[in-house]
Amino acid sequence: MGFREYVLKRVLLLFPILFGVSVMSFALIYMLPGGPVEAAMGGVGGSVESIQARKKELGFNRPIYIQYIDWVTDVLRGDLGETIASGRDVSKIIWSSIGPTYWLATGGLVVSVMIGIPAGIISAVNQYSIKDYAMTSFAFLGLSIPNFWLGIMLALVFGLWLSILPTSGFTSPFQDPIEGIKLLILPSITLGTAGAAIVTRMMRSSMLEVLSEGYIRAAKSKGLPNKVVLYKHAVRNALIPTITVIGINFGYYLGGAVIVESIFSLPGMGRAILNAVFSREFSIIQAGILLIAVTFTLINLTVDLLYVYIDPRIKYD
Repeated sequence: MGFREYVLKRVLLLFPILFGVSVMSFALIYMLPGGPVEAAMGGVGGSVESIQARKKELGFNRPIYIQYIDWVTDVLRGDLGETIASGRDVSKIIWSSIGPTYWLATGGLVVSVMIGIPAGIISAVNQYSIKDYAMTSFAFLGLSIPNFWLGIMLALVFGLWLSILPTSGFTSPFQDPIEGIKLLILPSITLGTAGAAIVTRMMRSSMLEVLSEGYIRAAKSKGLPNKVVLYKHAVRNALIPTITVIGINFGYYLGGAVIVESIFSLPGMGRAILNAVFSREFSIIQAGILLIAVTFTLINLTVDLLYVYIDPRIKYD
C-alpha cells in the first residue's frame, strides 16, 4: 500500500467516527429533562403556549431522524442553527469565538513543544546529573501548579508589577502581529506549562529507551559524531510517542481553555460555552462540542500521518 492509498484509507475511516460524533452531539440536546425548548425557555419564564409555539417554529415536533438529517445538512453548509430562547445565530457566535481559542491552543502547543522537547532531550542525555534533576523537577512542578493560579501570578507580575505585557483582550496576529502575539504570550504560557511538563517526561522516557538500542551503539562504534547520533538517529525515533502526547495536548487545550480565557478576558469558545451553560442556550454547547470533537479527530489523523513521515520503517497498513 502506497502513501496515497494509506492517506485515503485513513480519511475514509474518519467518516464513521464523525458520524458517531454528530449523533452524540445531536443527542446531547435531547438528554435534557423535559426537552431542549423547555430547558431553555423555562428558565426565562416561558409559558406553555410560547414553548409550544417555539417548538413548532424550530421543527422539534417532527420525527427525530428528520431533525437529525436537517441538522447535519445545515452543519455541512456552515449553518449551526439558532439559539432556542433568544433566536441568535449560533454560527456567528461560534465562528467569532473559535479564532481566539485556536490561537490560544496553538500558542499553548508552541510553548509545550519549545520547552518540553529540548528539556526532555537534555534530561535524557545527562541522566542522573544536575541538569536531569532540574528538568525532572520542572516537570513535576509544571504538573502540580494549577493553571488558574499560574495565570493570576503571571498577570500580576508581568502585567501589573512590571507592566511589560498586556493581561486582557485579543487581537488576531493576522491583523496586528506584534500586538496579537503580545496578548497571547501570558495565556499561552499559562495553558502550555502543564503540557510542557508532560512532553518533557515523555521525551525523556522515549529518549532513554532509544539511546539504549543496539543501532545507537552501532552508530557510535562507527565513529559518528555524538551530535549526528543524537539528532539524526535518536531524536527522530524518540519523537514518535511524543507526537501522540502533543496531539492529545492540543485537543485538551481546545476543550480546557475556558479558565485561561476567563482569566485573560479572551473572547474564545470556552467562554462562549460557559456563558451558554449559564444562560441555558444548549444549541451553542452542542455546536461547540461538535467542533471540538471534529478538530480532535483531524488532529489524530495528522498525528498518524506524521508517524509515517518521521519513521519510514512504519508500514502503510
